[in-house]
Amino acid sequence: MAAGEVRIGIVGAGEIARTRHLPGFKKLDGVQVVAVCNRRRETAARIARDFDIPRIHAGWEDLVSDPEVDAVVVAAWPYLHCPLTLAALDAGKHVLTQARMAMNAREAQRMFDRARECPRQKTMIVPSPYGLVGDRYMKSLIAQGFLGELREIHVQGLSGQLADAAAPLGWRQMTRYSGFNMLTLGILYESVTRWVPPAARVLAALAKLVPRRFDPELNEDVRVGTPDSVQVLTTQADGSRGMFRISGVVWHQHAMDVTLFGSEGTLVYDFTRDEIRGARRGETELAPLPIPEELRGGWRVEEEFVAAVRGEGVIEHTTFADGVRYMQFTEAVARSARHQVPVALPLKEFSNPSL
Repeated sequence: MAAGEVRIGIVGAGEIARTRHLPGFKKLDGVQVVAVCNRRRETAARIARDFDIPRIHAGWEDLVSDPEVDAVVVAAWPYLHCPLTLAALDAGKHVLTQARMAMNAREAQRMFDRARECPRQKTMIVPSPYGLVGDRYMKSLIAQGFLGELREIHVQGLSGQLADAAAPLGWRQMTRYSGFNMLTLGILYESVTRWVPPAARVLAALAKLVPRRFDPELNEDVRVGTPDSVQVLTTQADGSRGMFRISGVVWHQHAMDVTLFGSEGTLVYDFTRDEIRGARRGETELAPLPIPEELRGGWRVEEEFVAAVRGEGVIEHTTFADGVRYMQFTEAVARSARHQVPVALPLKEFSNPSL
């Protein structure tokens, strides 16, 4: 890699690559996307044409071994994240992998362990977009004692994306592609743990309220793989309590937010509007808390990754350690629901990833 120059190969030509990564890299000086591959070659050809990418590879193995590629962006589905990341690190490449770090906690740990063995190569996970705009302001309010002692955390992720029982099965509901990942549970947990301690214990209930859907790949009705309704009770490391309500099958009252209740105040972050409201003890109503311009954040994934590769910055959102934490949480939720028992975190073993 020439000084300051970063040559990128992208595996996966889906929406996130087209709308986020490729435009983001294009804005950066000295950065060129030089190779792409996808499940379907015609899709890779289309994206190569649209974004002036010079090479199309037939498979991800060829892209990873390409000597003209310095960094690999893994924009494929979760089932490829671990093997692709390990191969890229073995080939001496830097790695930016899409959210939902892996299929399960074991894969996430393998990725993290291998990354620690390659300290000269930078690794990063695309962060949860929820809360990036107000992240620093939330941290500032909490550090100044707005909440006091944290008591409860209430998280909602309610949508109607899966409410139509006639809608076909998507890849996120196929365990062969998504593993233990379910709805927005992992990315909401990632967002919330930027501001509160991680969970030390979970007790969960899961449901597949639409148990069968048409699988367009198999051309038949099949059992749905991942839940469409998730409820989780948590105990955080500081003793505070949490409640996660995640659903994809509600027609009305959609919500994506977190409420933090403390001994001295309350903070509410509406992720859909990037609006923060709050009130201190003794105040009767929540009031808007506009995010100060100097603390306002946002999406800077491509910029942050390239800066880290060049040795000009550090990864703030999101490290492989962060990914291991939310993958362990997701797997603990699955285990708790399956066996109807509380599960402690961090997990002590990963011997049975399929439960």
